[in-house]
Amino acid sequence: MNASILRHAMNLWPPFLFTGIHVTEISPDWRRARAELRMRPWNRNYLRTHFGGSLFAMTDPFWMLLLLHRLGEDYYVWDQSGAIDFVKPGRGTVSATFAIDDATVAEVRAATAGGGKYLHWFSNEVLDADGEVVARVRKQVYVRRKPDRRPAQGDASAG
Repeated sequence: MNASILRHAMNLWPPFLFTGIHVTEISPDWRRARAELRMRPWNRNYLRTHFGGSLFAMTDPFWMLLLLHRLGEDYYVWDQSGAIDFVKPGRGTVSATFAIDDATVAEVRAATAGGGKYLHWFSNEVLDADGEVVARVRKQVYVRRKPDRRPAQGDASAG
């Protein structure tokens, strides 16, 4: 799928549309993405700050999506687990940026070359309009080559 089409589709996806989450960028080469969470009456908590679930939802799919497209069709890529640390109350528009470099892609390819699974942790921050950290997010992504793309058992050239 084209990155631009996916970005537009994600902005119409009900879990993002109805929580004020807006995908502002997915680079054509799948190296980078950026999302914003705009303050709305329906995504405020009791204290009139961003609802924590919306902050986490804003960051949820991007590591998996970027890595999936960077690796290509030979791999399964799934979210395994995630964590969020709330640093300060989020108000106004907050944003998160996701970037996967070539070294990380090479590391994942090397770790999965033999056909085994690999778990990789990614992390990023949610920032307010002043660039201050609102939350720190960690996501663990599961990666494995698809069965028909794995080396045959006993194949000395694997790896």
